[in-house]
Amino acid sequence: MEHTVTTLPATREPGCPFDPPAELIDARRHGPISRYPFPDGHEGWLITGYDLVRSVLADPRFSSRKELMRHHPLIDFGEIEVPPAPPGEFLLMDDPQHSRYRKPLVGKFTVRRMRLLTERVEQVTADHLDAMEKAGPPADLVTAFARPIPAVIICELLGVPYEDRGSFQDNIDKFLGGETGDEELFAAYTATQRYLAELVAAKRANPTDDVLSDLTDSDLTDEELQGIALILLSAGFDTTANMLALGTFALLRHPEQPAAWRADPALTDSAVEELLRYLSVAKTFMRTALEDVELGGRTIAAGTAVILSYNTANRDPERFADPHVLDLGRQDGGHLAFGHGIHQCLGQQLARVEMRVAFTALLNRFPTLRLAVPAEEVDLRPEAADVYGVKSLPVTWDV
Repeated sequence: MEHTVTTLPATREPGCPFDPPAELIDARRHGPISRYPFPDGHEGWLITGYDLVRSVLADPRFSSRKELMRHHPLIDFGEIEVPPAPPGEFLLMDDPQHSRYRKPLVGKFTVRRMRLLTERVEQVTADHLDAMEKAGPPADLVTAFARPIPAVIICELLGVPYEDRGSFQDNIDKFLGGETGDEELFAAYTATQRYLAELVAAKRANPTDDVLSDLTDSDLTDEELQGIALILLSAGFDTTANMLALGTFALLRHPEQPAAWRADPALTDSAVEELLRYLSVAKTFMRTALEDVELGGRTIAAGTAVILSYNTANRDPERFADPHVLDLGRQDGGHLAFGHGIHQCLGQQLARVEMRVAFTALLNRFPTLRLAVPAEEVDLRPEAADVYGVKSLPVTWDV
């Protein structure tokens, strides 16, 4: 029998902040693909299995185009027409438009280039840990550690004045935090676009040594550069910040894991990959079928929307042994936390460098680090957020 998920769950199980919602785990038990009735009456699909999610991400018959995303998994938009993505915002485009914007960026985010940043990431991390140690316990790990480290690095890479980061972070929180009304969301987006327009104009007039300045020497228009900058800043600020904060929360709830990591620094690479798999902070994405596609024994009709559940795919028992166990020594890699196919995360190597450096420095600097409040009092982002994480993480340590 075909399984149906009637609505995307709004909460996670009490005491299970790191696990996908129980309804999604149950859907995966019934099979890798379930029917999903969208609020506007559209009959779509929810894909929870690793192999099927990966195959859709690699299949050009499934589109990322914004104007085809007419069916929201939680909201009935009625007769509202969805416009195409603004110039430069390539995550919501297909080829050839997608490649036009992504191709000039690929060489700037290579493994080699990102590893050359390691020393700078180490310095930024040390500076923030120094300040945290000097201020003394307790501390909010989000504001003292998780948010500022990726903020400094992405600001420097793109040439954004670091003193402007406050307003950027606030606005990006409104984009991705899942708690902002339409009017406030539009105001945040408008303010961000206005700032980026001024920034692009400044880079054209006085280029500096950064990615955005380099792009002004291409055939990209100012509006296209604004869109690209918005995508890079949003991803660079928010996803890594939430991985650092939620990852620390998970480690503190499984103290045997950071103890093993401290004892064996060679675990660093596998530990970072396991945290990415286990947490999957960018938890769902959507695609639209451009033609009839046979998938998992079902026919996905042209024009049908599919929801891709990254967090259940990364907990798929047919792909990962003991998938709900956090195991920093895990060897069965290949998670989908960064996606797959042409839209695979451009900044994944930067994120890996930041996590390798920041987690190891934090655990070594504060070996007695622990939660300063009961775990159930940690303030989590709502399930409606585009990127899952914690809003604050009170911690303490022995002085």
